[in-house]
Amino acid sequence: MPLRRRGTAAAALALAAALSLAACGSDSDGEGGKGKDGGAGSKDVAQGGKDFGKAADLTRKMGTDAAAGQFPRTVTHALGKTEIKAKPKRVVVLDVGELDNVVSLGIKPVGYAPAEGGDGIPSYLRKDAGDPKSVGTINGLNLEAINNLHPDLILGSKLRAEKHYKDLSKIAPTVFSVRPGFTWKENYLLNAAALDETAKAKANLAAYEAKAKKLGEDVGEKKPTISMVRYMPQFTRLYAQKSFIGTVLKDAGLPRPKNQQVDELAVQIGPEKIDQADADWIFTGVYGDPDRTKRDVARDNPLWKNLKAVKEGRARDVSDETWYLGLGVTAANSVLDDLRGFLVK
Repeated sequence: MPLRRRGTAAAALALAAALSLAACGSDSDGEGGKGKDGGAGSKDVAQGGKDFGKAADLTRKMGTDAAAGQFPRTVTHALGKTEIKAKPKRVVVLDVGELDNVVSLGIKPVGYAPAEGGDGIPSYLRKDAGDPKSVGTINGLNLEAINNLHPDLILGSKLRAEKHYKDLSKIAPTVFSVRPGFTWKENYLLNAAALDETAKAKANLAAYEAKAKKLGEDVGEKKPTISMVRYMPQFTRLYAQKSFIGTVLKDAGLPRPKNQQVDELAVQIGPEKIDQADADWIFTGVYGDPDRTKRDVARDNPLWKNLKAVKEGRARDVSDETWYLGLGVTAANSVLDDLRGFLVK
Protein backbone atom coordinates (compact mmCIF):
# COMPACT_ATOMS: atom_id res chain seq x y z
CA MET A 1 0.00 0.00 0.00
CA PRO A 2 1.37 3.42 -0.88
CA LEU A 3 2.90 5.30 2.03
CA ARG A 4 0.69 8.30 1.32
CA ARG A 5 -2.44 6.28 1.86
CA ARG A 6 -0.99 4.56 4.93
CA GLY A 7 -0.27 7.92 6.46
CA THR A 8 -3.75 9.17 5.70
CA ALA A 9 -5.14 6.04 7.34
CA ALA A 10 -3.40 6.71 10.64
CA ALA A 11 -5.95 9.25 11.85
CA ALA A 12 -8.84 7.02 10.89
CA LEU A 13 -7.30 4.06 12.69
CA ALA A 14 -7.23 5.93 15.97
CA LEU A 15 -10.87 4.90 16.16
CA ALA A 16 -10.27 1.41 14.82
CA ALA A 17 -10.73 -0.43 18.10
CA ALA A 18 -14.15 1.09 18.66
CA LEU A 19 -15.17 0.69 15.06
CA SER A 20 -14.13 -2.95 14.94
CA LEU A 21 -16.63 -3.68 17.68
CA ALA A 22 -19.51 -1.95 15.96
CA ALA A 23 -22.29 -4.21 14.77
CA CYS A 24 -22.90 -4.06 11.06
CA GLY A 25 -26.38 -3.23 9.74
CA SER A 26 -28.84 -6.05 9.14
CA ASP A 27 -28.76 -9.76 9.85
CA SER A 28 -25.55 -11.69 9.31
CA ASP A 29 -27.48 -14.45 7.54
CA GLY A 30 -26.19 -13.75 4.07
CA GLU A 31 -28.63 -11.37 2.48
CA GLY A 32 -29.62 -8.95 5.22
CA GLY A 33 -33.32 -8.89 5.85
CA LYS A 34 -35.14 -7.18 8.69
CA GLY A 35 -33.18 -7.72 11.83
CA LYS A 36 -30.61 -6.09 14.04
CA ASP A 37 -30.16 -2.88 12.11
CA GLY A 38 -28.54 0.17 13.61
CA GLY A 39 -24.88 -0.70 13.25
CA ALA A 40 -22.43 0.04 10.46
CA GLY A 41 -24.71 -0.78 7.53
CA SER A 42 -27.67 0.84 5.82
CA LYS A 43 -31.30 0.34 6.77
CA ASP A 44 -32.40 1.88 3.49
CA VAL A 45 -31.31 -1.13 1.45
CA ALA A 46 -32.31 -3.89 3.88
CA GLN A 47 -35.58 -5.69 3.23
CA GLY A 48 -38.32 -3.15 3.89
CA GLY A 49 -35.98 -0.22 3.32
CA LYS A 50 -36.88 2.47 0.82
CA ASP A 51 -34.15 1.48 -1.65
CA PHE A 52 -34.40 -2.32 -1.29
CA GLY A 53 -36.41 -2.87 -4.46
CA LYS A 54 -34.23 -0.49 -6.51
CA ALA A 55 -30.92 -2.13 -5.60
CA ALA A 56 -30.39 -4.13 -8.79
CA ASP A 57 -31.30 -1.23 -11.08
CA LEU A 58 -29.05 1.13 -9.12
CA THR A 59 -26.11 -1.26 -9.23
CA ARG A 60 -26.58 -1.92 -12.95
CA LYS A 61 -25.78 1.75 -13.63
CA MET A 62 -22.49 1.56 -11.74
CA GLY A 63 -19.03 0.59 -12.97
CA THR A 64 -16.45 2.24 -15.19
CA ASP A 65 -16.06 3.50 -18.74
CA ALA A 66 -12.35 2.63 -18.74
CA ALA A 67 -11.19 0.31 -21.50
CA ALA A 68 -9.82 -3.12 -20.68
CA GLY A 69 -6.33 -2.77 -19.25
CA GLN A 70 -6.70 0.97 -18.70
CA PHE A 71 -5.45 2.45 -15.42
CA PRO A 72 -5.96 4.70 -13.62
CA ARG A 73 -9.69 4.01 -13.79
CA THR A 74 -12.58 5.58 -11.94
CA VAL A 75 -15.33 3.28 -10.69
CA THR A 76 -18.77 4.64 -9.84
CA HIS A 77 -20.34 2.68 -6.98
CA ALA A 78 -22.98 2.87 -4.23
CA LEU A 79 -21.13 5.53 -2.21
CA GLY A 80 -19.57 7.66 -4.92
CA LYS A 81 -16.57 7.42 -7.25
CA THR A 82 -13.25 5.75 -6.53
CA GLU A 83 -10.02 6.04 -8.51
CA ILE A 84 -7.94 2.89 -8.83
CA LYS A 85 -4.42 3.71 -10.00
CA ALA A 86 -3.21 0.25 -11.03
CA LYS A 87 -4.58 -3.26 -11.40
CA PRO A 88 -5.29 -4.48 -7.86
CA LYS A 89 -3.10 -7.24 -6.47
CA ARG A 90 -3.96 -7.18 -2.75
CA VAL A 91 -7.73 -7.35 -2.37
CA VAL A 92 -9.75 -7.44 0.87
CA VAL A 93 -13.35 -8.67 0.66
CA LEU A 94 -15.95 -7.91 3.30
CA ASP A 95 -18.57 -10.60 2.61
CA VAL A 96 -19.01 -14.00 0.98
CA GLY A 97 -20.45 -12.48 -2.21
CA GLU A 98 -17.30 -10.47 -2.85
CA LEU A 99 -15.22 -13.54 -1.93
CA ASP A 100 -17.04 -15.67 -4.51
CA ASN A 101 -16.66 -12.91 -7.10
CA VAL A 102 -12.90 -12.48 -6.80
CA VAL A 103 -12.14 -16.20 -6.48
CA SER A 104 -14.21 -16.98 -9.59
CA LEU A 105 -12.05 -14.42 -11.43
CA GLY A 106 -8.86 -16.22 -10.42
CA ILE A 107 -7.90 -13.81 -7.64
CA LYS A 108 -6.83 -14.92 -4.16
CA PRO A 109 -7.81 -12.19 -1.68
CA VAL A 110 -5.46 -11.24 1.14
CA GLY A 111 -8.28 -10.61 3.63
CA TYR A 112 -11.84 -11.82 4.20
CA ALA A 113 -14.64 -11.12 6.69
CA PRO A 114 -16.87 -14.18 7.26
CA ALA A 115 -20.31 -14.22 8.83
CA GLU A 116 -20.64 -14.52 12.60
CA GLY A 117 -20.48 -18.12 13.65
CA GLY A 118 -19.16 -19.19 10.24
CA ASP A 119 -16.30 -21.60 9.62
CA GLY A 120 -14.18 -19.10 7.75
CA ILE A 121 -13.83 -19.73 4.02
CA PRO A 122 -16.91 -21.55 2.64
CA SER A 123 -16.04 -25.12 1.67
CA TYR A 124 -17.00 -24.62 -1.99
CA LEU A 125 -14.45 -21.79 -2.32
CA ARG A 126 -11.71 -23.13 -0.07
CA LYS A 127 -9.72 -24.89 -2.80
CA ASP A 128 -9.24 -21.73 -4.87
CA ALA A 129 -9.36 -18.94 -2.29
CA GLY A 130 -5.79 -19.24 -1.02
CA ASP A 131 -5.23 -18.23 2.58
CA PRO A 132 -6.89 -14.86 3.22
CA LYS A 133 -6.40 -13.46 6.71
CA SER A 134 -9.34 -12.67 8.96
CA VAL A 135 -10.41 -9.04 9.12
CA GLY A 136 -13.08 -9.56 11.75
CA THR A 137 -16.57 -10.55 10.66
CA ILE A 138 -19.14 -8.93 8.39
CA ASN A 139 -20.83 -7.53 11.50
CA GLY A 140 -17.61 -6.59 13.28
CA LEU A 141 -14.92 -5.42 10.90
CA ASN A 142 -11.42 -5.00 12.30
CA LEU A 143 -10.07 -1.93 10.52
CA GLU A 144 -6.62 -2.33 12.02
CA ALA A 145 -6.37 -5.85 10.61
CA ILE A 146 -7.43 -4.55 7.20
CA ASN A 147 -4.82 -1.77 7.33
CA ASN A 148 -2.08 -4.23 8.31
CA LEU A 149 -2.70 -6.22 5.12
CA HIS A 150 -1.81 -3.19 2.97
CA PRO A 151 -4.64 -3.76 0.48
CA ASP A 152 -4.83 -1.93 -2.82
CA LEU A 153 -8.60 -2.57 -3.14
CA ILE A 154 -11.43 -3.19 -0.66
CA LEU A 155 -14.74 -4.64 -1.88
CA GLY A 156 -17.91 -4.54 0.21
CA SER A 157 -21.47 -3.23 0.28
CA LYS A 158 -23.50 -0.30 1.57
CA LEU A 159 -25.82 -2.70 3.38
CA ARG A 160 -23.01 -4.16 5.44
CA ALA A 161 -20.60 -1.34 6.12
CA GLU A 162 -21.81 2.08 5.01
CA LYS A 163 -20.61 3.79 8.21
CA HIS A 164 -17.12 2.33 7.77
CA TYR A 165 -16.74 3.53 4.20
CA LYS A 166 -14.84 6.76 4.89
CA ASP A 167 -12.35 5.01 7.15
CA LEU A 168 -11.91 2.11 4.73
CA SER A 169 -11.36 4.45 1.79
CA LYS A 170 -8.49 6.07 3.71
CA ILE A 171 -6.83 2.66 3.89
CA ALA A 172 -7.26 1.74 0.20
CA PRO A 173 -9.54 2.41 -2.78
CA THR A 174 -12.93 1.06 -1.72
CA VAL A 175 -15.82 0.01 -3.97
CA PHE A 176 -19.23 -0.75 -2.50
CA SER A 177 -22.23 -2.38 -4.11
CA VAL A 178 -25.69 -1.48 -2.80
CA ARG A 179 -26.37 -4.81 -1.08
CA PRO A 180 -25.70 -8.55 -1.40
CA GLY A 181 -28.37 -11.06 -2.45
CA PHE A 182 -30.64 -10.78 -5.46
CA THR A 183 -28.24 -8.22 -6.95
CA TRP A 184 -25.43 -10.79 -7.15
CA LYS A 185 -24.98 -10.56 -10.94
CA GLU A 186 -24.83 -6.76 -10.91
CA ASN A 187 -22.41 -6.90 -7.96
CA TYR A 188 -20.22 -9.34 -9.88
CA LEU A 189 -19.87 -6.95 -12.82
CA LEU A 190 -19.20 -4.02 -10.47
CA ASN A 191 -16.42 -5.92 -8.69
CA ALA A 192 -15.05 -7.05 -12.04
CA ALA A 193 -14.94 -3.44 -13.27
CA ALA A 194 -12.73 -2.52 -10.31
CA LEU A 195 -10.48 -5.53 -10.96
CA ASP A 196 -10.30 -5.08 -14.76
CA GLU A 197 -11.85 -8.52 -15.23
CA THR A 198 -15.14 -7.57 -16.93
CA ALA A 199 -14.73 -9.88 -19.92
CA LYS A 200 -14.12 -12.89 -17.67
CA ALA A 201 -17.10 -12.03 -15.44
CA LYS A 202 -19.42 -11.68 -18.43
CA ALA A 203 -18.23 -15.03 -19.79
CA ASN A 204 -18.83 -16.71 -16.42
CA LEU A 205 -22.34 -15.23 -16.19
CA ALA A 206 -23.16 -16.30 -19.74
CA ALA A 207 -22.05 -19.86 -18.95
CA TYR A 208 -24.16 -19.89 -15.78
CA GLU A 209 -27.23 -18.57 -17.61
CA ALA A 210 -26.87 -21.19 -20.35
CA LYS A 211 -26.58 -23.87 -17.67
CA ALA A 212 -29.73 -22.60 -15.92
CA LYS A 213 -31.67 -22.52 -19.19
CA LYS A 214 -30.57 -26.08 -20.04
CA LEU A 215 -31.70 -27.28 -16.62
CA GLY A 216 -35.14 -25.78 -17.18
CA GLU A 217 -35.39 -27.45 -20.57
CA ASP A 218 -34.34 -30.83 -19.18
CA VAL A 219 -36.89 -30.64 -16.35
CA GLY A 220 -39.56 -30.59 -19.05
CA GLU A 221 -42.65 -28.59 -19.86
CA LYS A 222 -44.55 -29.60 -16.73
CA LYS A 223 -42.32 -27.96 -14.15
CA PRO A 224 -42.87 -28.58 -10.42
CA THR A 225 -43.36 -25.72 -7.99
CA ILE A 226 -40.41 -25.10 -5.69
CA SER A 227 -40.72 -23.93 -2.08
CA MET A 228 -37.69 -22.54 -0.27
CA VAL A 229 -37.80 -22.92 3.52
CA ARG A 230 -35.08 -21.77 5.89
CA TYR A 231 -35.06 -22.28 9.64
CA MET A 232 -33.41 -19.49 11.62
CA PRO A 233 -33.12 -18.81 15.37
CA GLN A 234 -35.68 -15.98 15.32
CA PHE A 235 -38.17 -17.28 12.75
CA THR A 236 -38.72 -19.45 9.69
CA ARG A 237 -38.43 -17.88 6.26
CA LEU A 238 -40.02 -18.72 2.93
CA TYR A 239 -37.55 -17.22 0.48
CA ALA A 240 -39.16 -15.16 -2.26
CA GLN A 241 -38.26 -13.52 -5.58
CA LYS A 242 -35.74 -10.93 -4.40
CA SER A 243 -33.27 -13.36 -2.90
CA PHE A 244 -30.21 -15.11 -4.26
CA ILE A 245 -32.00 -18.46 -4.49
CA GLY A 246 -35.05 -16.74 -5.97
CA THR A 247 -33.00 -15.47 -8.90
CA VAL A 248 -31.45 -18.89 -9.54
CA LEU A 249 -34.86 -20.57 -9.65
CA LYS A 250 -36.18 -17.85 -11.95
CA ASP A 251 -33.20 -18.25 -14.30
CA ALA A 252 -33.98 -21.96 -14.55
CA GLY A 253 -37.66 -21.22 -15.22
CA LEU A 254 -38.81 -23.12 -12.11
CA PRO A 255 -42.14 -21.85 -10.71
CA ARG A 256 -42.82 -20.87 -7.11
CA PRO A 257 -45.91 -21.10 -4.89
CA LYS A 258 -47.96 -17.89 -5.00
CA ASN A 259 -46.93 -16.85 -1.50
CA GLN A 260 -43.27 -16.87 -2.62
CA GLN A 261 -43.84 -14.87 -5.80
CA VAL A 262 -43.65 -11.57 -3.93
CA ASP A 263 -40.93 -8.98 -4.59
CA GLU A 264 -39.35 -9.42 -1.17
CA LEU A 265 -36.37 -11.28 0.21
CA ALA A 266 -38.59 -13.64 2.20
CA VAL A 267 -41.87 -14.12 4.01
CA GLN A 268 -41.56 -14.90 7.71
CA ILE A 269 -43.74 -17.53 9.36
CA GLY A 270 -43.91 -19.42 12.64
CA PRO A 271 -43.91 -23.22 13.01
CA GLU A 272 -47.68 -23.12 13.44
CA LYS A 273 -47.97 -21.86 9.85
CA ILE A 274 -45.62 -24.35 8.24
CA ASP A 275 -48.43 -25.48 5.92
CA GLN A 276 -47.72 -22.27 3.97
CA ALA A 277 -44.53 -23.95 2.74
CA ASP A 278 -46.34 -26.51 0.57
CA ALA A 279 -45.27 -27.10 -3.05
CA ASP A 280 -44.31 -29.98 -5.33
CA TRP A 281 -40.79 -29.79 -3.91
CA ILE A 282 -39.58 -28.26 -0.64
CA PHE A 283 -35.90 -27.48 -0.13
CA THR A 284 -34.90 -26.59 3.42
CA GLY A 285 -31.82 -24.95 4.88
CA VAL A 286 -30.80 -24.22 8.46
CA TYR A 287 -28.89 -21.14 9.54
CA GLY A 288 -26.40 -22.05 12.25
CA ASP A 289 -27.14 -24.61 14.94
CA PRO A 290 -30.38 -26.53 14.18
CA ASP A 291 -31.07 -26.82 17.91
CA ARG A 292 -31.36 -23.01 18.12
CA THR A 293 -34.12 -22.96 15.51
CA LYS A 294 -37.70 -24.21 15.57
CA ARG A 295 -37.10 -26.77 12.84
CA ASP A 296 -37.96 -29.76 15.01
CA VAL A 297 -41.11 -28.05 16.31
CA ALA A 298 -42.21 -27.33 12.74
CA ARG A 299 -41.51 -30.87 11.56
CA ASP A 300 -43.36 -32.41 14.50
CA ASN A 301 -46.41 -30.40 13.51
CA PRO A 302 -49.08 -32.53 11.76
CA LEU A 303 -49.38 -29.70 9.22
CA TRP A 304 -45.83 -30.44 8.05
CA LYS A 305 -46.41 -34.16 7.82
CA ASN A 306 -49.50 -33.57 5.68
CA LEU A 307 -47.76 -31.40 3.11
CA LYS A 308 -47.83 -32.81 -0.41
CA ALA A 309 -44.05 -32.68 -0.83
CA VAL A 310 -43.45 -34.35 2.53
CA LYS A 311 -45.87 -37.19 1.89
CA GLU A 312 -44.38 -37.81 -1.57
CA GLY A 313 -40.76 -37.75 -0.33
CA ARG A 314 -39.96 -34.47 -2.07
CA ALA A 315 -38.92 -32.44 0.97
CA ARG A 316 -35.14 -32.34 1.11
CA ASP A 317 -32.47 -30.67 3.21
CA VAL A 318 -29.93 -28.74 1.13
CA SER A 319 -26.65 -26.97 1.80
CA ASP A 320 -27.33 -23.70 3.58
CA GLU A 321 -23.81 -22.65 2.62
CA THR A 322 -24.58 -22.52 -1.11
CA TRP A 323 -28.35 -22.27 -1.41
CA TYR A 324 -28.86 -19.50 1.16
CA LEU A 325 -25.50 -18.07 2.25
CA GLY A 326 -24.01 -18.34 -1.23
CA LEU A 327 -24.09 -15.02 -3.07
CA GLY A 328 -22.04 -15.49 -6.24
CA VAL A 329 -21.65 -17.38 -9.50
CA THR A 330 -19.78 -20.32 -7.94
CA ALA A 331 -22.57 -20.92 -5.43
CA ALA A 332 -25.21 -20.44 -8.14
CA ASN A 333 -23.61 -23.12 -10.32
CA SER A 334 -23.50 -25.46 -7.32
CA VAL A 335 -27.22 -24.94 -6.71
CA LEU A 336 -27.97 -25.74 -10.36
CA ASP A 337 -26.04 -29.00 -10.00
CA ASP A 338 -28.06 -29.90 -6.90
CA LEU A 339 -31.35 -29.05 -8.61
CA ARG A 340 -30.45 -31.23 -11.58
CA GLY A 341 -29.81 -34.14 -9.23
CA PHE A 342 -33.23 -33.70 -7.62
CA LEU A 343 -35.40 -32.83 -10.61
CA VAL A 344 -33.92 -34.52 -13.69
CA LYS A 345 -34.11 -38.28 -13.88
